Amino acid sequence: MPTDLVLLSGRLLDPGTGAFLPHTALAAGGGRITHLGDDREIRALAGPATTVIDLKGAVVTPGLVDGHLHPVSGAERTMGVDLSGCADLPAVREALAREVRGLTPGGWLRGWGLDPNAFGDLPVGAAALGAVLDGLPAALDLFDGHSMVVSRRALELAGIDGPRAFEQAAEIVCDPTGRPTGLLLEDAACDLVEAVAPRPTADQVRERAAAVLRDMAAAGLTGGHAMDANGDSLATYAALEAEGALALRLRIAPWLQPDADTEALAALIRLQGTGGDRWRVDGVKLFMDGTIDNGTAWLEHPDRHGQSTHAFWPDPLAYTRAIERLHRAGVPTATHAIGDAAVRHALDAVERAQADPVGPGRAVRHRIEHIETVPDDTVYRFGPLGVVASMQPTHCTDYTRADHTDNWSRRLGEERASRAFRCRDLWDAGATVVLGSDWPIAPYPPLGVMAGARHRRPSRDLTEPPHGIEQALTPLEALRGMTVNPARAAGEEGTAGRLAVGHRADLTVLADDPLTVPSTELAALPVLLTVVDGRPTHRSPGL
Repeated sequence: MPTDLVLLSGRLLDPGTGAFLPHTALAAGGGRITHLGDDREIRALAGPATTVIDLKGAVVTPGLVDGHLHPVSGAERTMGVDLSGCADLPAVREALAREVRGLTPGGWLRGWGLDPNAFGDLPVGAAALGAVLDGLPAALDLFDGHSMVVSRRALELAGIDGPRAFEQAAEIVCDPTGRPTGLLLEDAACDLVEAVAPRPTADQVRERAAAVLRDMAAAGLTGGHAMDANGDSLATYAALEAEGALALRLRIAPWLQPDADTEALAALIRLQGTGGDRWRVDGVKLFMDGTIDNGTAWLEHPDRHGQSTHAFWPDPLAYTRAIERLHRAGVPTATHAIGDAAVRHALDAVERAQADPVGPGRAVRHRIEHIETVPDDTVYRFGPLGVVASMQPTHCTDYTRADHTDNWSRRLGEERASRAFRCRDLWDAGATVVLGSDWPIAPYPPLGVMAGARHRRPSRDLTEPPHGIEQALTPLEALRGMTVNPARAAGEEGTAGRLAVGHRADLTVLADDPLTVPSTELAALPVLLTVVDGRPTHRSPGL
């Protein structure tokens, strides 16, 4: 087999042990690591077409994998103005005003990343944003991706003039007189506006997705678990790969909605295993609830507004039956479950499904996404059931506060806010904890995600106190959460997540040891080289 890549003079870090391997070089061919050894013996494997890189003492880790992200839908969602850095309403209004000045007549104002904490004590809605939205069709996604604030003109164009009933847990929020405030909760409500808003072309989405994937590679990502396959996204992945623009390896879980019929479920089962060299459909994504910030999570007891009392599925038992059928078909599932009642029900469904064997050699690894607040008895169920805990630590660090004055914590109250994002407890209870960003909900750079899991502080101000420092992971655990554990969650621990002969040549090269760099400095650690299939997808100019 020809040698495609040779890396010399590196420090090869094993995330299994946290120690450096007794080797300084590796060779890759055919997308796999073919040899590990010293510089002299590995250099001898290079041929005329081999890419040879002297790492000059840099640290090589298995490729970093984001356990939960939305590359294509996120690329489309983030085409508007980025509001994620706006901490208060004056900053939001200023950012919107700058964007308005560049709009063509009749154009829509789009934005994303709007933090409900920016509204302070004011109700989240169009009125708080002031005159900047007057007369304009505008749709601004809140950071959670489950809600948006829209202008009066957008409501008019969508024909929304009052409350409506939805089968799913969605809502057009109205004032006491029945007039919409501009706040729309969950997809069924948001889709009313999306149906009349202009959409980018397929070429525009593909170009934007390619740029996002390049930036992700430059941040050190070699792969991701993509938690949607909506619209034409599968065709977009295929087109990107055909163009040589698919910079990450992606494992994709299409959505199963509550209103899906038997044939729709069967179609998702048939879709499993399809894909290309770098992307593959492998799993199904379901939603058990919404978000705590919106009052659409499913909690054991209502939040302090009397909300978050219902499941996303009108009939939770229908969800349970869907999990059973997918399990029998050997299909892994990923369930969005944020509130304690949602997580409990998802675990119940998996336990019930596991009572029906799927046959030898067909172990099915189910996972739960987010797990924002759960009691002890729920934490302890993950390990025995073998359910993967997919966590996004920067959701905690960037959108909640240690003093519990943020919207998320105020809604939950002190007791439930104190058991936030229990990464440490889940790890200690035997769960496979996978770390991710949920981009575009939070930034995708993996070193920032790992840093948040370690220091539990807001990335915009690391001098702030940590939220639940007792839930922090160690440096090695954080690294495993983006290498070994994503491979295990995907059933690929024999071929990915380690630096070993025969494993995928998906590699991330860092300027220093991520295990010894202080947590508050980790996000700024330079990424020198990113490799997928033994081929560089990012290379620092100095390397």
